Amino acid sequence: MVDSREVRRRALQDADLKKLRRKLLFRFLLLFPLTYLIGVAAMALVIDGALQDPFARFFLALAQALGGLSEDQSLVLYHNIFRDHKGFWTALLLVCIFFSLFFLLLRQFTRYLRLVDDKLDELLVEQVPFPVELPPELEFLDEKMNRIKEALKERQLAAQESEQRKNDLVVYLAHDIKTPLTSVIGYLSLLEEAPDMPAAQRAKYTHITLEKAYRLEDLINQFFDITRFNLQHIVLEKEPVRLDVMLAQLADEFYPMLAAQGKWAQLQVEPGLTVEADPDKLARVFNNILKNAVAYSDPNTALEIEGSRQGDQVVLAFHNKGKPIPPHQLETIFEKFYRLDSARSSQAGGAGLGLAIARQIVTLHGGTITARSDAARTTFTVTLPAPPGSPDGQKQ
Repeated sequence: MVDSREVRRRALQDADLKKLRRKLLFRFLLLFPLTYLIGVAAMALVIDGALQDPFARFFLALAQALGGLSEDQSLVLYHNIFRDHKGFWTALLLVCIFFSLFFLLLRQFTRYLRLVDDKLDELLVEQVPFPVELPPELEFLDEKMNRIKEALKERQLAAQESEQRKNDLVVYLAHDIKTPLTSVIGYLSLLEEAPDMPAAQRAKYTHITLEKAYRLEDLINQFFDITRFNLQHIVLEKEPVRLDVMLAQLADEFYPMLAAQGKWAQLQVEPGLTVEADPDKLARVFNNILKNAVAYSDPNTALEIEGSRQGDQVVLAFHNKGKPIPPHQLETIFEKFYRLDSARSSQAGGAGLGLAIARQIVTLHGGTITARSDAARTTFTVTLPAPPGSPDGQKQ
C-alpha cells in the first residue's frame, strides 16, 4: 500500500516542477521580443538617432588618426562599413543581445543550483537554520531537505545514545570484573597458604574459585563481543537449512542449562521445515534468543519453540513465561548495548548485543524479528523467506 504522505510529496514535487518549467519557459520566450526591441532601439539610436553624429565623428577621427586617411576617405569607409551594411550589424547586435539575455537566464537557473548546494553544505556541517527555506518554486526540495535534517538529527541522537550505552556498559563490566577477580585471587591465596587444608574445604574453595573464573571469562567475552560488533562485517553463505533439525540440536545443547533451573524445551516444528540461509549465522540468532529466554524466564517453566511455513514465509516463535517486558522496551531491546536489567552486576545480563546481532542477521536474510510480551508470556517471532516449493516446505 502506497503511503499517503509519499503520494502527497510526489504531487507537491510535480506541481513545483511544473511551476519551475513554466517560469523558465516564459523567460526563455521573453528573450525573443526583448532581443528585438533592444536591438532595434540600439541601432536606431546609434545609426539613425541621437548618437549617429557623435558615433560617426568618433569613427572618422579614429580612421584619420590610426589609418592616416583623409576626411573624405574616412567618410567613404564609414559608409562602406556601417551605412551600407546596416542589416548585418543589426543581426550581429541582435545575436549579441540574445546571448547576453540567455546568459542572464542561465544565471537565474544556476542560482537555484547554487542555493541548493549551499544549503546542502550547511546541512553537512549542521549549520543550516531550521526549517530550511528555499524559493517557492523549490518547495518540494525545501520539504525534503527538512526531512533529511530531521533524519540526520535522529540518527545522531541514536548514535550518541548507543555510544553512551556502550560506555556505561564498559564501565559496568569493568566494575563487575573486579568482584570475581578478587574472589579468585583470595581463594587461591588461601589454598596456597594452607597446604594442609582439609580435603572437603579445599574442594569447596576450588569449586568456588572455578565458578568465579567462569564468571570472569564470561565478562571478558562480553568485552570481545563489544569489539567484534563494531568491527565485524557479516557475509552470508546460504544453503538449504533444516530448521527442525537445527532447533532440536540447539534444544539438546541448552538442556544442562535448562535442567539446572527446572526448565525444559518443547518443540513443535514442522518436519522437514527448510529455508535458504547461512546455517552458522542462523544458529547464532536462535542461540541468542534462547539464551535471552533462559535468562529471563521463570524457574520450572517450559520454553516453547514453534515453527511452520505460512504462505511464502517461514515463521518461528519462541515463547517463555516470566516477567513481562514493558511495552516501550519491546523495540529498544533490539538496539545494541541495551540490556533489560539495569543492574550493572546482574549475573544474567550480557553485553546487550545478542538481540541486536540477531536482528542484523535476520534482516540480512530478508526477514524480520519482533517481540511481544504480556503477563502470560513473552514471544520472539522470526520470519524468513520460504524457499520456492510446496506448502510443506519441500522443494518441487
